[in-house]
Amino acid sequence: MKFEIQHQERYSRGELLLRTFLGFFYILLPHAFLLMFVGLWGAILQFISFWIVLFTGRYPQSFFEFQVGLMKWNLRVNSRLFNLSDGYPAFGVNATDEFTNFEVEYPEKLSRGLLLLRFFFGWIYVILPHGLILMFRMIATNFLVFISWFAVLFTGNYPKSFHEFNVGTLRWNTRVNLYLYFMTDDYPPFTGKE
Repeated sequence: MKFEIQHQERYSRGELLLRTFLGFFYILLPHAFLLMFVGLWGAILQFISFWIVLFTGRYPQSFFEFQVGLMKWNLRVNSRLFNLSDGYPAFGVNATDEFTNFEVEYPEKLSRGLLLLRFFFGWIYVILPHGLILMFRMIATNFLVFISWFAVLFTGNYPKSFHEFNVGTLRWNTRVNLYLYFMTDDYPPFTGKE
């Protein structure tokens, strides 16, 4: 998996203030409204994919590409809401972005045994350990986003170490989602590093 949010040389203070005071209206509301419906379709495809993988051992490629596109869209929106990149996030599962990059290799074969293991026991060996750590990591990420807001406002720079940590949190969360959505058999590592 390749998951990157480019650290910019300079960040726009004007866009930072605009996102802070009006971002709910012009970023979150329209994207969340559309993502709700597109996400519902993604959940239906995930349900169908579960049965297809169970009987064939393969994830339908068009379903896989749709799910990856949906994750890319979420990445574009989250990178703006966390102030990790400037600009307006593009709409759609096929849209591109100059500051974010997300690629997942299509698996030719998936394990049916692991599929059933995840389905019945994934909450024990994936959600509990990763969820607990990600909960604390998300608290730290929100704290760093808050501090970074002031750094960008006064200096125009997002501290690189804060940027890496926050991108790592999103990367870690995405790896867990890929595993739980039956899109990979690789157990997610307990790290946000590339």
